[in-house]
Amino acid sequence: MKARQSIYLFFLLAFINGCAVSVNVNNEDIDKPISNEFQKQSLLGILYAQTSTEFIANNMQTFAAASAHLDESIFDSSWTAALEQINNFNDKPPAIILDVDETVLDNSAFQARTIINGLSYPNGWIDWGNEARAPAVAGVADFLKEAESKGVKIFYVTNRVAELEDATRKNLEDLGLPLDKDRDVLMMKGESGWASDKTSRRALIAEDYRIIMIVGDQLSDFLPRQETALAPEERKMLAYKYRNMWGSKWFMITNSMYGGWEASIYDFNYPDNENTATKLRMENLQP
Repeated sequence: MKARQSIYLFFLLAFINGCAVSVNVNNEDIDKPISNEFQKQSLLGILYAQTSTEFIANNMQTFAAASAHLDESIFDSSWTAALEQINNFNDKPPAIILDVDETVLDNSAFQARTIINGLSYPNGWIDWGNEARAPAVAGVADFLKEAESKGVKIFYVTNRVAELEDATRKNLEDLGLPLDKDRDVLMMKGESGWASDKTSRRALIAEDYRIIMIVGDQLSDFLPRQETALAPEERKMLAYKYRNMWGSKWFMITNSMYGGWEASIYDFNYPDNENTATKLRMENLQP
């Protein structure tokens, strides 16, 4: 943590604990500019998301592939994309589940701010979410409008915290994306006791709908979170284990900025300091 942030945290903890404190503050530390050297390690990944034509094309390609399977998935009553959906689903109406961040909404502007300001997530995340101005990921709008026109229910299952629900709803509506009001189709983390694992939310949707497709940018958008908590090489094998799902029932959006792939480097235990994180990143390079 940077010197300035440490000073603020010290006073905050003292206030919470009701303590009277005496602190010697070095003016040089206060005036010292915040370093962003650690955050700049993500620079190329963020620039790829913001400037790469290839990234746009890949997203458009992913949603085009999903569109190509819409009719088949709608009319084949035995078709389901949810592992949580086991039986008695043939007569249920079709639905699609999408993650929100980096699947529907592009938050690369927030990631850019983390570099410019030298602050890492979650600093500034709530403020960014409340701005409700994230653009749509390329290709998603046309795909969702086509699916909606064919009678498919659209669900957004996100690990955005519940306090961002109103802002997220506004963001989606401002982009003209389908957002039904007859039931809760925007399912947030922290709402109804839901934690980060999305399994229970997929299962709840599966009670009333036949889930024909899932779109996300993390393995945990498709699988139980615990199943994905593996070392990098073991985790790669999940792609092969579920090879029959990709490109027809499951559609993965590339996220070069953050995610489970990074958590895997840290054995899903994020370091409490930047030096340790950098060391683990270097150790996972394969020359």
